[in-house]
Amino acid sequence: MAEIIASELLKAIFEKLASEAFNTYDRSKGIHSELKKLETTLIKIQSLLNHASQKETTDEAVKQWLNDIQHLAYDIDDVLDDLATEDTRRKLNQESGTMTSKVRKLIPASFTNLSLSQRMHPKLDYITAKFEDLEKEKDCLGLINLKDEKPKRPYQTSLLDTSRIVGRQEEIKELLVKLFENGSCSQNFSIVPIVGMGGLGKTTLARILYDDAEVKKHFELKAWVSVSDQFDILNISKVILQSVKGEDKEFTDLNLLQVALRKQLRDKRFLMVLDDVWIESYDDWQTLVSPFHACAPGSKIIMTTRKVQLLTKLGYDHLNHVQTLS
Repeated sequence: MAEIIASELLKAIFEKLASEAFNTYDRSKGIHSELKKLETTLIKIQSLLNHASQKETTDEAVKQWLNDIQHLAYDIDDVLDDLATEDTRRKLNQESGTMTSKVRKLIPASFTNLSLSQRMHPKLDYITAKFEDLEKEKDCLGLINLKDEKPKRPYQTSLLDTSRIVGRQEEIKELLVKLFENGSCSQNFSIVPIVGMGGLGKTTLARILYDDAEVKKHFELKAWVSVSDQFDILNISKVILQSVKGEDKEFTDLNLLQVALRKQLRDKRFLMVLDDVWIESYDDWQTLVSPFHACAPGSKIIMTTRKVQLLTKLGYDHLNHVQTLS
């Protein structure tokens, strides 16, 4: 409800600010820059209202945020009405040379004592500063401009329809060899990258490997995580733990979650698929895989990705990209 009121108020304010007569007046009186700054801040606030309306009923802080916007919007409306009244007085003075008694009754006495600049600058500065503070609160409240939010990529699963698989036999053989390699004694797990452009079948290759009968026998534990462009370490770790333990215990602390995950993986040969990885941060990757160092040697992470930056940082310099089928 507060979002609707605030939205309508801001809409009315934008209409007043956009009027030709008002623009001419504010330029002539030297308050144009203040009003443009206020307008810019209001546009940022307006872009958050849609998301705020979705959270208003469940989040008291967002509800208070909307109420504060509503009150400030009323303050702006009062200031703009004052400016419109001042403009009316000015025009009447120009036309008649003197202010009529009828209009004089409509104008507060304070308007004739101070210049418009003296009266309006402090009010506009105060209101703009308050709105800027509210706009800065968006991160704490978790508010975003829904129009700017990236569309989420479709999640994929490990389920496979083998009747529709054609080709890729050579790539599958090469990848299976890599999965069965024990690797270096200095590390318990290694990455099997599947790199290539979108739509080439990287996820399908990962499914074939994940569902292979020999692979199922070779690895004691398995997990499939569809990552996409949201690299949420807590959520990914939850999915892995649920996959290997078979229960959905709620964790809100990453440390406790990863301690529990390390316990489940300890001395077990583990296979994980991280499908559609976009992350480039080496530090985030190290945080995610920290429990995997307890796995048995020969554990593998199949990573499907379009990006090579992370793999390069991890020392994978010679990557075989999935090629287009003939």
